[in-house]
Amino acid sequence: QVQLVESGGGLVQPGGSLRLSCAASGSFFRINDMGWYRQAPGKERELVAAITSGRSTNYADSVKGRFTISRDNVKNTVYLQMNSLKPDDTAVYYCNADSVSRSYARINYWGQGTQVTVSS
Repeated sequence: QVQLVESGGGLVQPGGSLRLSCAASGSFFRINDMGWYRQAPGKERELVAAITSGRSTNYADSVKGRFTISRDNVKNTVYLQMNSLKPDDTAVYYCNADSVSRSYARINYWGQGTQVTVSS
């Protein structure tokens, strides 16, 4: 069982910055890919950024150049640094982790979500 605990969301003005964190805890063999998704009211959940265990990254076109995903494999934590925030970035942000259990089963986990609101 893996728990993903998110933090760092909040209210920020346009042009501001936030840093989201997601820490994985519990029982697992390893964490492979991790990512951040977001869902705004009336919209489908979308991938914002992803990072592999080898630290290769991928970003949605809408956040390229503004957001940076990173991870600390020792702390089992993934981060999302969000700069130059826009109102369209307003959404609930969810952490996702693709894990391998101690019995080598592949299990995908979701965090509870953290609200990011960009408004003046």
